[in-house]
Amino acid sequence: MSLSSKDYEEKRDFMRMTLNAKASITTSDGATFDVKVVDLSATGMHLEATKSLPIAAEVTVNVESPNAQFQSMTAICVVVRCIELSEIKFDIGLEVKSLT
Repeated sequence: MSLSSKDYEEKRDFMRMTLNAKASITTSDGATFDVKVVDLSATGMHLEATKSLPIAAEVTVNVESPNAQFQSMTAICVVVRCIELSEIKFDIGLEVKSLT
């Protein structure tokens, strides 16, 4: 069964790790902007951003490691939620398709 066919509650059962890490997003048209990764799970990410993203858009998220002991993380993701919290703050949910 694919992740997208699982119901919402089942997806929410994955353990989440709070990060509050700085990251950057690159969209399919090459635009890049900074975001904050609020939390990360096995299958998704919760971000805060100053720009909105369209639902179903594929993006690349690069989370830089603050410590030389750990590698940076790059994820290919699909936008599943984008909620405007204010004119300059958006709550974004991503489904992780692949990690490197």
